[in-house]
Amino acid sequence: MLGRSYDQQVCSIARALEVVGERWTLLIVRDALFAHVTRFNDFQHNLGLATNVLKTRLDSLVAAGLMERHPSGSKERSEYWLTEKGRDLAPALIALTAWGDRWASPDGPPILYRHTNCGGSVVQALWCATCGEIPIAEVGVRPGPGMPAEYLAARRPRRAPEHGPISRGVTAAGG
Repeated sequence: MLGRSYDQQVCSIARALEVVGERWTLLIVRDALFAHVTRFNDFQHNLGLATNVLKTRLDSLVAAGLMERHPSGSKERSEYWLTEKGRDLAPALIALTAWGDRWASPDGPPILYRHTNCGGSVVQALWCATCGEIPIAEVGVRPGPGMPAEYLAARRPRRAPEHGPISRGVTAAGG
């Protein structure tokens, strides 16, 4: 999808970008998740993209298992419904929105996520299963079960962080 393969990357972010990294894909998923858009013509109207581009993106979302194509029951084109795999992008979209609100929205957030039951703000946070919410400086990484030993052995050694507050406290060993 990105026009480049990430075969050499053993990284879930790179693998996710292969599926959702094209510029319109997350906007289609956003509209399906939060505006409940399902019809081709509504996606096209809301996003303003060319119909051939939209068709290609929707086809790729269906092929990747993020959406399912369903008959619309009318003469319009099919409807596109998010699958569980597609709905699982909601936390990532909320986190990306928070970043955009902070760094790319000089007039303030254009939309606000609210809990439908109580009206409270919805936020995405870093969460430790033991301690609860934690700062990024306390997030470490270590190899998981999907990390091939030969890939890890070929990596250059990790150097100590040189600058930046985010670097302090983050180690390859997880803390």
